[in-house]
Amino acid sequence: MFEFFFLALLIGIGGTASLDLWAQLLKAALGLPTPPWHLVGRWFAGMSNGQFVHRDGIGNSPEIPNELKIGWTMHYVVGVVFAAALLLIWGVQWAHYPTFYPALVVGLVTVGAGWFILQPGMGVGVACNKAPNPTVARLQNIIGHVVFAIGMYGTALLVG
Repeated sequence: MFEFFFLALLIGIGGTASLDLWAQLLKAALGLPTPPWHLVGRWFAGMSNGQFVHRDGIGNSPEIPNELKIGWTMHYVVGVVFAAALLLIWGVQWAHYPTFYPALVVGLVTVGAGWFILQPGMGVGVACNKAPNPTVARLQNIIGHVVFAIGMYGTALLVG
């Protein structure tokens, strides 16, 4: 059991850190903004008050103390939870003999979680349909979460 949790922690952190490095690369190379983790923190914190959906957009909701810290923390917690799901489905042995396909499947499922849970909850609509440029946002979501998958796979290669 300890091995499961330890591997989920390492693989989840590795995948999530890869996504964050990718965001920094896009910012440096193309001037793209990094994800608004403070707004993600506001969304998660709002749940404790029963607010799961911000129909007018999360940016119009009142600020919450420590929302940036909450956002970053939950970003990594969710990454670890998805790594744990990978290990539950494919087994801990996957971490010792990783193949890319399971990581890719989980990475693509994370896109769906964003499109159908996080983004509607934050008021951006299903699959960013209320974003200024939904197609670009969707493409960035898909590519970013494939990078998350690559990061989980690479981390498993290193630690398994």
